[in-house]
Amino acid sequence: MKFAMKTLVATAAFVAAGVANANSVSLLANGTVTESGYTLSDLIGTDTLTFSSTLIGALNAGKVQVAGVAPATTTVTYKTNAATKVVSISSASAAAPVTSLSADLTGTTLTVTGAGTAGGSLQSALTTNISTTGGSLKILNLSVDLTARKVYADLVGANGVGTRNNVWLWDIATVTGPTALDLSLASAGGGVMSLTNTRSGLTINPAAFDLFATAMGLTANGITSLKTVTDFGTIVSTVSLKVTPAVPEPSTYALMGLGLAGLGLAARRRRAR
Repeated sequence: MKFAMKTLVATAAFVAAGVANANSVSLLANGTVTESGYTLSDLIGTDTLTFSSTLIGALNAGKVQVAGVAPATTTVTYKTNAATKVVSISSASAAAPVTSLSADLTGTTLTVTGAGTAGGSLQSALTTNISTTGGSLKILNLSVDLTARKVYADLVGANGVGTRNNVWLWDIATVTGPTALDLSLASAGGGVMSLTNTRSGLTINPAAFDLFATAMGLTANGITSLKTVTDFGTIVSTVSLKVTPAVPEPSTYALMGLGLAGLGLAARRRRAR
């Protein structure tokens, strides 16, 4: 009996240790990964960046135009001042497809730690005015680190900025909504699981601010206007993936049976003694 109790305690400790350790998982949109008894595949999703009203105000001050860079798409609405007939941006957003997902798998809990997207948006200052001497900037391939709450991006800018990869662009103030999935809820034959969360309060990193100002050819007035933007907007992320629990091989059941039989035989021998 003591032997059996020791075996159970040791087994429980082993299982607890396994549950406590997190396994890192990286899944591509067209990929498949198997970890800890689960197969993950068919990743799809969209990260939608909605520009804040203060950012739109700064863009309007420089008469900046906004367009999408494929495969991302932008939605821009305009308004016309009744008195001056000046047309300006009323709202703007960019929706980019999710191309990769990183997560930690602890037991049956898959906690998303980051995501990558493709495409982005283009800001163009085509005319010289009080805020800019002209320029452009592409913000591409956002990469969100939910653990550090940072957003990185590839930048392609005019006025000597050129191409800059994986630039620390924004800090995230708050994350609301679920960031984890309970894989034990997946059906035996596999099923689609999804989650949606919002990353808000995007504040620009000083080095990225300087690149933005240079690429857009901002004047002193333009820089002052951009500095008033303390919140660049929000990112709403929606992702889904297929989760398929692994089916144990017949040999696994056979080994379990042999193990139990061995324990029973050992216990019977001790009783005989």
